[in-house]
Amino acid sequence: MALKNLLSLMVLLGVVGVSVARPYDNPFRNSQSNPQSNPGTMGNLDLDYYRYKCPQMEDIVRRVTIQYVSPKPTLAAALLRMHFHDCFVRGCDGSILLKSPNNDAERDAPPNLTLKGYEVVDAVKSALELECPGVVSCADVLALVARDSVLVIRGPWWPVPLGRRDGRISRISEANLPSPFADVNTLKKNFTDKGLNTKDLVVLSGAHTIGVSSCGLISSRIHNFTGRGDFDPAMNPNYVKELKSRCQPKDVKTIVDMDPGSVDKFDSHYFDAVDQRKGLFISDSALLNDWETKLYIKTQVWTGGASFNRDFAESMVKLGFIGILTGDQGEVRSRCDLVK
Repeated sequence: MALKNLLSLMVLLGVVGVSVARPYDNPFRNSQSNPQSNPGTMGNLDLDYYRYKCPQMEDIVRRVTIQYVSPKPTLAAALLRMHFHDCFVRGCDGSILLKSPNNDAERDAPPNLTLKGYEVVDAVKSALELECPGVVSCADVLALVARDSVLVIRGPWWPVPLGRRDGRISRISEANLPSPFADVNTLKKNFTDKGLNTKDLVVLSGAHTIGVSSCGLISSRIHNFTGRGDFDPAMNPNYVKELKSRCQPKDVKTIVDMDPGSVDKFDSHYFDAVDQRKGLFISDSALLNDWETKLYIKTQVWTGGASFNRDFAESMVKLGFIGILTGDQGEVRSRCDLVK
């Protein structure tokens, strides 16, 4: 049996091209690493974009982020989620941060009403405005804060190429985000439409290792999946029992961990949970219904997450390039919640 598992693992590693290289080193120094080839320019962005315009920028972002996230580690998941939501709607342009007097901006859409961490971005931006007014975009601030908040909880580091400009448009009607109720084919299309691939889908889903959710999002799944008082058969019955002990049928406020037993640690345990049919959302369980996503999950389980940190870093870099504004496009806001 051991030999059979070993042979299967060797085949898996060959198929998915798993790298067991170390995660990116040198935390908080953008100019030290580049997942493509050489440090410097990456597409229309530059790892050293603010070197002369605002040389203390990264240190300021790091300092303020640590001040907020260290005493409240759950903010790491919130800020990472905010960056993801920003990039998936109109691109990584900071439009998720804009407020609207009529409550019709992106942040007012139902999927975004539970976003937290705006105060962290605002605090970082305020500190930067004191040092170098009108220089650092809110889109870049959010990208860096997401990375640095993950580092605070001992997660992986990734390079954040800079030079994004801030968008001037934020519409509630455009906040079409991947749904926690989606099947795997829908999720794959969501990601393909943004220039990401199936591997990015399963890798970035791994961020759920530090996520939480309200009982309201899983109530029907565990209490009345088909209208007959049953639960989703894709779920581990023991896990359902555990969730029911926390979430009563009409409870929409109680918070549950997305990665049971590992929510306070950024690791590959999420894949173990999904493999054991303990995915909290339908979209988590759906990853077992596609050969490529399932293969990645199995590989992380069998290798103890050997490549997850590096894979996550590479996918986060790709995420940060979605729909970016550069050059004379957009603007650089003075306040992240208001256009100029």
